[in-house]
Amino acid sequence: MRYQRLTQQLGYEFSDASLLRQALTHRSFGTPHNERLEFLGDSVLNCSVARLLFEHFPRLTEGELSRIRASLVRQQALAEIAGQLQLGEYLMLGEGELKSGGFRRPSILADAVEAILGAIMLDRGFDAAFAVIAHLYHPMLSALDPNAVSKDPKTRLQEWLQGRRYQLPMYTLLQVQGEAHDQQFEVECQIPELKLAAKGLGSSRRTAEQDSAQQVYEMIMKQQRRKP
Repeated sequence: MRYQRLTQQLGYEFSDASLLRQALTHRSFGTPHNERLEFLGDSVLNCSVARLLFEHFPRLTEGELSRIRASLVRQQALAEIAGQLQLGEYLMLGEGELKSGGFRRPSILADAVEAILGAIMLDRGFDAAFAVIAHLYHPMLSALDPNAVSKDPKTRLQEWLQGRRYQLPMYTLLQVQGEAHDQQFEVECQIPELKLAAKGLGSSRRTAEQDSAQQVYEMIMKQQRRKP
């Protein structure tokens, strides 16, 4: 079965396999595509992550919980989950999206994750979707530092580097795409001393810098967890 490895990683077997196929179908490929499932999955995800955080961090305030939830349901976090699931291998994209590398695009990957969650909700209800979300987010929640999440990514990265006497990160604007009213900025964050770099996207240079800083910080945290 084409989706066997994916369903094993999700820890979920669909009763109606057509829902999974639809969740993996981008609108460029045809209909039925995954946009309506994505809409449903977004709501399921937000509610589920809120519940997980409420149970996991009983002493945090509403504002702190909201900031952490925002960091966990943002595009980059979902794209990271999609990468772990190797979701790009299963996406059904139109010829244009295939040629432009749509199977690697964070926005498409993140939308597909949400669509899958919406499909599970329709297939077997909220509790089933919540169980999958709890499974997918367990590594993130286990490694999460609530104090760090309360700061924006650039500040968090800068403070970590300064505390260890490393040079500050370098931010480089790589390109700006789109019309003036709908621009997409791409920025690279580099830390030469640590041989780390990541590219971030955003609707402004600032948001792209924040995105790239977040990715570099996550790389550092992964390296730290691997150390004995």
